[in-house]
Amino acid sequence: MRKKDHLISKFSSIAMMLFGTFLLAFAYYHINFQNHLSEGGFVGLSLLGKYVLGINPALSTLLLDIPVILIAMFLKGRKFVMHTLLATLSFSIFYELIERYSVLVIDLHDNLLLAALLSGLVTGIATGLVLRFGGATGGDDILSLLISRWSGLKVGTVFILLDAAVLLLSLFYMPLKETLFTILAVGIAGQTITFTVSFRKGKTVDTAVPEPAISPKNATKPVHAVRSAH
Repeated sequence: MRKKDHLISKFSSIAMMLFGTFLLAFAYYHINFQNHLSEGGFVGLSLLGKYVLGINPALSTLLLDIPVILIAMFLKGRKFVMHTLLATLSFSIFYELIERYSVLVIDLHDNLLLAALLSGLVTGIATGLVLRFGGATGGDDILSLLISRWSGLKVGTVFILLDAAVLLLSLFYMPLKETLFTILAVGIAGQTITFTVSFRKGKTVDTAVPEPAISPKNATKPVHAVRSAH
C-alpha cells in the first residue's frame, strides 16, 4: 500500500509540474511574446549579450544554465535535477506546440497594464507549481532557490531582484515602456510565486524548499524558445 501511495504521489507531482510548464508556455507566448513584453533572468542576459557582443542567445543561455545545474546536482541531488530537466523539456515542447498550432491571439497592446498583471499572475502560479513540486524551469530559477537559502530571503523576492536587475540592463535594447511594464509583471510574479509555493504549508517559501543533506551526493524558460523570440 505504501508503494502504491508513493507512486500516486510521484505521478501527482510530475503531473502538476507538467501543468505548470504548460501554463508558463501559454503565458510567455500568448501574453509576453504577443504583447512585446521583455524578459528577465538568464535569457534576458543572453539577449543583452547578443546586442552588445553578438553572441548567439541559445549558446549563451546554455553556458549560463550548465554551471548552475551542476552546482545544484551536488547541493540538491539528482532527483531535483531530473525534475528540472523534465520541466525544461516539457516547457520547450509545450511552447513549440502552442507557437505552431494555437490560433488564439490575446492582443493587449493598448492595455499593457492588464498584460503585465496577467503575465505576473499566470507565470507566477506556473513557476510556483514547478518549484513546489520539486523542480525548476531553468538555471535562473535554480540560482534564485540557492540565493534564497543562503540569504534567508523568500524565493519570490529573489526572483524579483534578479529579474529586475536584468531588465534594467535590458534598456540597452528594449523600449522603456515595455521594459517598465515587464518589471511590474516580474514584481507580481515574484509575490505570486511566494504565495503558490507556501500556500497551506504553514511555512515561508525559503523554509518550504528542502534543505540539502550533508552528503554531497544530494538541480528549467528551457525558456530559450519564447524569450529568444524577442
